Amino acid sequence: MQAGKYIRLISVAGAGRTSPIMCHHSPCTNSCGSGAMAVDLSLCCPPSSIPIVLPIHTNGMMTKRNDTESGGKCESTDSEDLQRWPTPVEIVKEMKELGSLAGPIAVLGILLYLKAMVSMLFLGKLGDLELAGGSLSIGFANITGYSVLAGLAMGMEPICGQAFGAKRWKLMGLTLQRTILVLFCACLPISILWLNMRKILMLCGQNGDILSVAHTFLVYSLPDLIAQAILNPMRIYLRSQQITTPLTYCAALALALHVPINLLLVDCLGLHVRGVALSTAWTDFNVVLFLLAYLWYSGRYKKTWEGWSLDSFREWRPLLQLAIPSCVSVCLEWWWYEFMIILSGLLVDAQATVASMGILIQTTALVYIFPSSLSLAVSTRVGNELGANRPAKARTAMLVALACAGVVAIMACTFTTSMRHIWGSMFTKDAKILSLVAMVLPIVGLCELGNCPQTTGCGVLRGSARPTSAANINLGSFYLVGMPVAIALGFWLDFGFVGLWFGLLAAQVTCVTLMLSVLFNTDWNKQAQRAKDLTAPHSDAKVVPSLDESDAEENATESFVIRSTEEAEAEKDEDEEREALISVKVVQPHTADDT
Repeated sequence: MQAGKYIRLISVAGAGRTSPIMCHHSPCTNSCGSGAMAVDLSLCCPPSSIPIVLPIHTNGMMTKRNDTESGGKCESTDSEDLQRWPTPVEIVKEMKELGSLAGPIAVLGILLYLKAMVSMLFLGKLGDLELAGGSLSIGFANITGYSVLAGLAMGMEPICGQAFGAKRWKLMGLTLQRTILVLFCACLPISILWLNMRKILMLCGQNGDILSVAHTFLVYSLPDLIAQAILNPMRIYLRSQQITTPLTYCAALALALHVPINLLLVDCLGLHVRGVALSTAWTDFNVVLFLLAYLWYSGRYKKTWEGWSLDSFREWRPLLQLAIPSCVSVCLEWWWYEFMIILSGLLVDAQATVASMGILIQTTALVYIFPSSLSLAVSTRVGNELGANRPAKARTAMLVALACAGVVAIMACTFTTSMRHIWGSMFTKDAKILSLVAMVLPIVGLCELGNCPQTTGCGVLRGSARPTSAANINLGSFYLVGMPVAIALGFWLDFGFVGLWFGLLAAQVTCVTLMLSVLFNTDWNKQAQRAKDLTAPHSDAKVVPSLDESDAEENATESFVIRSTEEAEAEKDEDEEREALISVKVVQPHTADDT
């Protein structure tokens, strides 16, 4: 923005320079009805919101801005509003907002969990070798493929969430296109890695028969990479618009077809392991098709999607700057549990410890659905509010979400502790495994006391476009604190299997402490400005976003006087000498719907 150029909105009594403007505060706390000819500006609006001198674009385009939030309401975003605690009414309202998002997402998570369980059941039905090979390949795919795609896709979450709040519809469609292209590019090296999986794991001394089954499973899972490269961005694209229920319906319909698809491919066509892998890919493509059908018939895509554009091949840098640290953050957390399985295999009686670790990780995966849903919901809420230039509401969303996470954490801890003697028997009858599971489940519950708030905090950081902070916290907590503690307790101090989980507990305590420190020291006004910069058009005019088309005709009736810096200062001196009363002629009060 060129220095020295300003828009001056003035109405000075007796100065002969009257520029009528509208009152942008509706509902206004003072009487300034449409019948009033003129009012004292200080009576209608607080001094901090008087739009006297504002910057404009260097190209001379005149853009109206005021110091209130973009919604045109009288909601304060000053320091007082950002320091006070939310009122009970605000808390209840925010809980409804979060619940409407987190509820369907939680159901979606359960459906995805059931889909994975169905695949494991069909693998187990084929035999122990097929189950072992399929489990190995799924673990390898999670580490090297699915975690990478999911993490990269999360880079679009702050952009789309904030763009939705800022009503930058075109940016949302372009970001979806760019993310799909980025994930397609990532699929190529992942595919090459999967095709060479047998050679890689042979070097690690894995059993040849198991590797043969695992390699077959991975090769026939390659189509699922393409499905995930489309499905992950589509979910975020819809969720950022607060559309979550259709995601659940589409997943439920696909799950209903998942069992008959497995029966067809595995039993009827005799594809065995290949059939289980292809069934997973088929089901994921079904979800993509169902979501596309929903978008087409509902018309929800019309505002944000203008068709494939060559612009999707440009300006990848803002997306990659968010996608790469998001990917690192997700992978660091996913990989930790895979390392735990490897470490448990090095303990005495490895068969029992590995089996116990598998049961416990499945348990944490089930419990994780609920804080993860809350995390995704608060990411959307924070992103939407920052994009709409409402930092106080973004802070309220964070506080309410963290409070809800505390409740979820207590429930998770209670569940794992009370079920410690029952839960393991749902998976096995082996006495050693049951003893280990019962011993560790209370520690898992303590881990959840830290995991639920820190997972929710990660959602706040994603929504405010700070994935690097989340990556740094995960790296320091899990690998610089948790891993050394787990190795020291598990092997050097002979705590064995329990010591590994105490390492996770140390990681979670460190993680939640760092996370809460970052969150409660957030400058929300600064984050709102960052959101404005992130969603602004990449041009010379990006400092001040252009007016929405819906406001163009309305604002055409307003008068704008463009002044240089010197002229503005001179007029200010003249105004002070005359001691004129600044007033505004009300043309037509705004309503909430005008914006």
